[in-house]
Amino acid sequence: MSDVTTARFVWVVADDLVLIPRTTAIADAYHALVAANHARLAQWSPSPQEPTLEATRAALERSGQAWLDGTRLPLAIGVPADGGHRLVGTVNLTIDAFTRSAEAGFWIDAAAEGRGYVTRALTAVLAHAFGDLNLHRAEMRTLTTNDRSRRLAERLGFTLEGVLREAAPFPDGPRDVALYALLARDFPMPSRPGAGSG
Repeated sequence: MSDVTTARFVWVVADDLVLIPRTTAIADAYHALVAANHARLAQWSPSPQEPTLEATRAALERSGQAWLDGTRLPLAIGVPADGGHRLVGTVNLTIDAFTRSAEAGFWIDAAAEGRGYVTRALTAVLAHAFGDLNLHRAEMRTLTTNDRSRRLAERLGFTLEGVLREAAPFPDGPRDVALYALLARDFPMPSRPGAGSG
């Protein structure tokens, strides 16, 4: 099973980076990515069992419906490969329209770490959240022991607002979660192509 997809609908972030809606249209490629990273990601977000294609497809159906409902922006991160795009991770916004807020989440394949994919993907998603979606606040939650995620939050301008004690359940006991937040007024909106006075 290949983690390459030829999905037609893509959001081009850069020549080497696209975002693709997480729907059943990419089920096979997305399942290959999830299965390859399942054991590694369990240290940050434990899953009770190995993923199956059927479970992955069901999760994609739910995320696709949430996208249509406007409660989530579920995206896969892709890079050019073999006439399509190889999936290397995910970025997600869970949206609360009433409070004009969202929680950002992400993960990246081990082989794709350190290349700036998540930073650029999240920057694009946050620009969309604070621009087109007119959100006021974005949150990011991560284990206090996840140094990479904490550095990413700080690099993107998020402020540590506190620690949620023993908020994440794990088989060996609950763990503390760091809560970061970013307000729209503190996010430097990237310039759009063609913007300016001429």
